[in-house]
Amino acid sequence: MNIEQKLAQSVVDGLKELYGQEVPAAQVQLQKTKKEFEGHLTLVVFPFLRISKKKPEQTAQEIGEYLKANDPNVAAFNVIKGFLNLTVASAAWIGLLNEVQADERYGITAAKEDAPLVMIEYSSPNTNKPLHLGHVRNNLLGNALANIIAANGNKVVKTNIVNDRGIHICKSMLAWLKYGNGETPESSGKKGDHLIGDYYVAFDKHYKAEVKELTAACLAQGLSEEEAKAKAEAESPLMKEARQMLVKWEAGDPEVRALWKKMNDWVYAGFDETYRMMGVSFDKIYYESQTYLEGKAKVLEGLEKGLFYRKEDGSVWADLTPEGLDQKLLLRSDGTSVYMTQDIGTAEQRFADYPIDKMVYVVGNEQNYHFQVLSILLDKLGFEWGKSLVHFSYGMVELPEGKMKSREGTVVDADDLMEEMINTAKETSGDLGKLDGLTQEEADNIARIVGLGALKYFILKVDARKNMTFNPKESIDFNGNTGPFIQYTYARIRSVLRKAKEAGIVLPAQLPVGITLNEKEESLIQHLADFTSVVRQAGEDYSPSVIANYCYDLVKEYNQFYHDFSILREADEAVRVFRLVLSANVAKIVRLGMGLLGIEVPERM
Repeated sequence: MNIEQKLAQSVVDGLKELYGQEVPAAQVQLQKTKKEFEGHLTLVVFPFLRISKKKPEQTAQEIGEYLKANDPNVAAFNVIKGFLNLTVASAAWIGLLNEVQADERYGITAAKEDAPLVMIEYSSPNTNKPLHLGHVRNNLLGNALANIIAANGNKVVKTNIVNDRGIHICKSMLAWLKYGNGETPESSGKKGDHLIGDYYVAFDKHYKAEVKELTAACLAQGLSEEEAKAKAEAESPLMKEARQMLVKWEAGDPEVRALWKKMNDWVYAGFDETYRMMGVSFDKIYYESQTYLEGKAKVLEGLEKGLFYRKEDGSVWADLTPEGLDQKLLLRSDGTSVYMTQDIGTAEQRFADYPIDKMVYVVGNEQNYHFQVLSILLDKLGFEWGKSLVHFSYGMVELPEGKMKSREGTVVDADDLMEEMINTAKETSGDLGKLDGLTQEEADNIARIVGLGALKYFILKVDARKNMTFNPKESIDFNGNTGPFIQYTYARIRSVLRKAKEAGIVLPAQLPVGITLNEKEESLIQHLADFTSVVRQAGEDYSPSVIANYCYDLVKEYNQFYHDFSILREADEAVRVFRLVLSANVAKIVRLGMGLLGIEVPERM
């Protein structure tokens, strides 16, 4: 319990004793005292005037006197109009630091046996291309969210749904058959997902050339430009072949299925390598090729129950006008499924596999409407968590140069980006002399930790709902609101603690309460104690950026303290030990907070 919570309870007790009425703790407004006034925390007394039936100044004075007499946390108070400024006793700050010190996992709540089970879906790649910058944001948000929700006492299952079927997959397969000459990841030296992505781009290149040629022929026949292009696209032999391949896949053609499996396996091996480097993982992976038929069955079941209706052409629809939406296609006239059908099938499988209490989908904001509809449909179909599903909707991420397009091969590849970040970290650290005296292995590992930390932090510090521009150069800066700045502060503290240990200084499990603290030390302790409520807020708001910016604020505050006050050279032994304990706990909370974001912190830098 932090200082605010303790004082709030004392105020509740005081109001009952002074004025004979119970007041809910939520009504007690405590805020940090403005710098121009004396005190740490300020109580707004105006909400209590109706029960005190006295003027604001008198009410504040009476509450202040009660707190001073009855709560050892309050050392002094002063009244400014309707505001009661409270000075917190040094012993209270020490006691609070001891609470943080006593718990190695301070702020993290372990899941109990009967804890709710939250399933989180993220990543959702296609098997026709490697992961790109957009996937990086998705994976980092999903992984951080899973950590934060688990830290709030929930059981968490991390899942991935792989889009491994459809026309786009057939495009890569057909291009490989036509232009690949039997190329494999082994023969080319390329990761499997990169290899297949190259053929997706190759298909688009040949298709565009084909359409251009056909369009010219149609224009020569006197068709308008719009008509000529539409006819060219409809008559493209390459696209027709891709569609025929999809029909064969749907029919279970053994040759097409064997090729599909071989190429997908190449891609999965590539994905696994990328996920390992990124530091993300999954408890269960689902495949659309295994869920779309279940989705069709579930839709037909809904049709029988009168939840959906069939049009004259045989297509199946949901009427969502009572919910203020429109008609939604669930099965095409030829019986093939749409994305909505697949999502229903995946939900059916997941519900059979796990006793889900809440389902969180980490998907970009262009799919907002899709998940609004999915929530209604799952609820109609009887999924208990359908109505309360969470679409964790996030904005797009771009580079300073602009948008990316997979078909044209202009995406920022996730592997290339991570490699570039590690190399940049190595160069920057070397230029600043931060890798001096380290072995090559140590230097390489630190460059990896710093490079990936810079990437992850830069993406996670931004409110997920906003579109963002990722700037690699800005992210690797060792100053300002960046991952390396936080990591460097952690490494600096660890260095101080090593020197203390070498000097024979032993840190106590609990500090005595007789030390007088300065303002910076009190502020740091309050920051540390706030970690519990920050983790809770991040979980309630589904907001990793809350954790990221808390970590930055904490290390910024610590660096000011480090600059202004001696630690190892402090003459007073009790103060020296206190500052070492304070530093150790700052490092601990930084490690825990960054850990929730999936970011490592180095022991040396």
